[in-house]
Amino acid sequence: MIFSLKYPHHLVLQQIKMFSFMLMNYSGYGRLPHMPHKTARTNLTAATRIVVKIGSRALVQRNGRPDTRRMAELVDGISALRRQGREVVVVSSGAIACGLQALGIKKKPTDLPTLQMAAAVGQSRLMAIYERLFARKKYQIAQVLLTHDDLENRRRHLNARNTLLKLLECGIIPIVNENDAVSVDEIRFGDNDTLASRTAMLVEANLLVLLTTVSGFQRADARGRRRKVDFLEGVDAETLSHTDGKGSIFSTGGMASKLTAAAEAARMGSAVVIANGRMNGILEKIIAGAPVGTLIAPVPAANGNGGLNRRRRWVAFFHHAKGHLTVDAGARDALLHHGRSLLPVGIRDVTGHFLRGDLVDIRDRDGTLIARGLTEYSSNEIRLLKGLQTKRILELLGSHAPDELIHRDNLVLHAEA
Repeated sequence: MIFSLKYPHHLVLQQIKMFSFMLMNYSGYGRLPHMPHKTARTNLTAATRIVVKIGSRALVQRNGRPDTRRMAELVDGISALRRQGREVVVVSSGAIACGLQALGIKKKPTDLPTLQMAAAVGQSRLMAIYERLFARKKYQIAQVLLTHDDLENRRRHLNARNTLLKLLECGIIPIVNENDAVSVDEIRFGDNDTLASRTAMLVEANLLVLLTTVSGFQRADARGRRRKVDFLEGVDAETLSHTDGKGSIFSTGGMASKLTAAAEAARMGSAVVIANGRMNGILEKIIAGAPVGTLIAPVPAANGNGGLNRRRRWVAFFHHAKGHLTVDAGARDALLHHGRSLLPVGIRDVTGHFLRGDLVDIRDRDGTLIARGLTEYSSNEIRLLKGLQTKRILELLGSHAPDELIHRDNLVLHAEA
């Protein structure tokens, strides 16, 4: 994935703070119904649709060259899952590392154009290796390059979903990566852990596997020694406090990134395993229910997707907020406890510049994030309408004007996401 000079620390910390709030304030998220470890492991054997994310550190050698032996081992594992009748989507890092190696650049650049150049050079080389290795196993592959902007746009979001599902239906293995050659901060996922989580949501996978070069999530014991945690019933602020959020020279994601991505995917009904991609037979061991890596249990839900339909899931997870609205206590109560839409009368302040149809965050007067949704009015319009009763707005704008700033169908409470 592409480094941005802005990315590693403040965005990871922002994600941690966001999930800390969500996990501490929603009893169904941070503290899940008890699911014994053995039962959760056994349930993995029934997974029929799996997303496997392979991190850069699991794909390249220390000198930056692609580790074709390790790639061949992982391809063997993926092929074994396919022979069992399971559908597999691969989210693969490594394009930039392949490009830097091909260009003879030994030190990873920090400027975006050079990184984009390396991604453009390396992506075709990475796919050529996969093509050769999967061909030996008699499987076809397909390249799918995405940006956050692709999945934020509703039509392109549905097109991407339909393409992936059709590839799986035809027995083809999609290999997904962020389109690093054109991505900038505004349209990026941030790291491939996030991309993998979104991909799992997009295809409604039973299982998400995040492969790295450590045995799983580790927590310090009373003596300060770090030990692998085999099973997490949920990810909360205390869990995240044991991570540093750092990646490596060839990657952007660290354990904080993986746990944050895992929390999102688990909330939408996918089991998640964080495991060592350099362990031989790792995928076969995971799917057999062996106690490898760290398993994060899926959140039980009546419809298997965290209680959100596909549209509201798209609202919750596939947008960058363009601004935020500050609401009064009455509006906060109406949203959180009465299932209402957001009306202009409850708005106290508007931050940012956005247009109709953009996603905005909704915060209370203390600055706490309580919801997000797609607005029916632009920021300039809301500044004129804030605090007004609906009757007064209809008098000013006519009966065709929307009654709500954000309709309930286009709004997701922060606890739901």
